[in-house]
Formats: sequence, structure tokens, C-alpha cells
Amino acid sequence: MIAAIRHGWRRHWYAYAMIAPVVLVLGVLVLYPLVYGFWLTLTDANSLNSARTIGVNEIEATYKFVGLDNYADILFGETAYDRFWSHFIWTIVWTVACVTLHYTLGLGLALLLNQKLRGRTFYRLLLILPWAVPTFVTVFGWRFMLADEGIINAGLELLHLPTPLWLEDTLWQRVAAIMVNTWCGVPFMMVSLLGGLQSIDGNLYEAAELDGASPWQRFRYVTLPGLRSVSSTVVLLGIIWTFNQFAVIFLLFGTKAPDAQILVTWAYFLGFGQQPRDFAQSAAYGMLLLAILVVFTSFYRRWLARGEQQS
Repeated sequence: MIAAIRHGWRRHWYAYAMIAPVVLVLGVLVLYPLVYGFWLTLTDANSLNSARTIGVNEIEATYKFVGLDNYADILFGETAYDRFWSHFIWTIVWTVACVTLHYTLGLGLALLLNQKLRGRTFYRLLLILPWAVPTFVTVFGWRFMLADEGIINAGLELLHLPTPLWLEDTLWQRVAAIMVNTWCGVPFMMVSLLGGLQSIDGNLYEAAELDGASPWQRFRYVTLPGLRSVSSTVVLLGIIWTFNQFAVIFLLFGTKAPDAQILVTWAYFLGFGQQPRDFAQSAAYGMLLLAILVVFTSFYRRWLARGEQQS
């Protein structure tokens, strides 16, 4: 074994030297915080018992090891539904709704832009703008429009329609969050699917048309199978990004809309938005989020592999 390692080092030392900086950076920026965060989940650390400096006085940490008590409290404690499960259910609804809208609207726009249209380049640039604009600019713009006296409610009032409290009522807060995230996420899906559409062999469409296939049949039996690999990738990325979408929720509501918080923003609230700040519980939420996404990704990839084998 040692001889094999030495032989591999002598033969591939240059490759190891090239990847060493990347491994070091990943270890510092990813591995160490992950290990330290997991350690915090096994303690009762908060802002009152953690090490801190006040003036010239350095106060040592006094938190204790509590094992898996944080996980048990989050999942099965007396307030488990209000603190975890309600946010988990809303996070699932939020993710499914956003990714579904991203994909369907993105596919529709990609199909439109894949046609020979006059000014197609201009339309592509116009539709990609929401993705190019920084997220905080987009969300703050939506906040102004969704305010009680904003342009959206002004338009609804002009049409004699109800004017919802977009930033105050829980239901409409959730609807507003989905709207804003859909606006931000559709361009990425559109560009990705447009690239997939352009990679499909045009001869397949010609053959299907000669066989008398209708537009719907060409879409179902040529377009969708041709987009399978691209769709599986962008949907997986969309689910992971949306499940952990911190910026939209936080910039739209801050910490003032507890029932509209998804798991990642709720974890932030526990760790930084309340007093005392509960570092242990916040870190435990992070570990649970990681576990949920790892399990989902594993099952998703297996489901895709099984579908490819059956087809």
C-alpha cells in the first residue's frame, strides 16, 4: 500500500501540487465550518455562554455538551411544529411552486425564442435582464411595488379589485415571495432549456412531421425526450437553490414575517435575529437542511437512473 502511494506520488506529483491550493481553500471555507457547526449542534451554545470579548475583558465559553438534545427538541419537542415542521411544510410548498413555475415558464419562453422571430436577440436580452440584475436590487424594487401604496395595489384599485396586504398578511406574503422568486429564477431556466432545444437534431422534427405527427406529439415525443438530460440537471439545481434561497425571503421580509420564513431564513433568525442568539439550534437547522438535501439528491439521481434504464 505504501509503495503504491509513493509510486502514485512520484508519477502524479504535479497534479497533486495543482489541486493542493483548491483542497486547502475548500478545507478552510467548507470543511472546517461544517465540522465546527456540527460540534455546535451537540452543545447548548448561545450568545450568553459563548466566548466573547467585552471591552478589555475576555469571557470564556461556558456552554456544555448536550448530545443530540437539540435535534430531539427540534423534531419532537413541545414546540416542534411551530419551530420546525410548519416551516418545513412551507419550504416544501415554496420549493415545489417556484421550481414548477420556473420550469414551465422557462420552457414556454425557450420554445418561443427558439422560433424564427424578428428581433429574437432583443427579446432574449430583455428576458434575461431579471437574472442579470443583482438580487437585492430586484427584491427592493418588488418591495416598493408590493407596498400598500405601491404600483401593483394602485393598478388593482384602478380595476376595482381587492388590494392584498402583500407584505403584512401571511398568505399574501407567501404569494409575494413566490412571485418574486419566480421573476428571479425563470431566466436561468429559460437560457438552459433554450440551449437544450438548440441541441436537438432538426431532422427528428422533420421525420415526425412527415409521419403526420401533430405539434403536441412532436413536443411530447421529440422535444421532451431531447430535453431530458438538461431538464434533470436544471430541475435538481433549481430545487437545491430554491430550498436554500435566503436572499429573496430575507430581503423581502427581514425577520418580521415569521410564518413566511423558510427553513434557511428561520435558522438565521434563531442564530442572529433574536436575543439570546441560539447558535446551537441554528447550527442544528443547518445540519438538518444538509441532510434533507443529501437524501433528496440521492433518491432523485436513483430515480433518474431507473427511468433511463427503463427507457
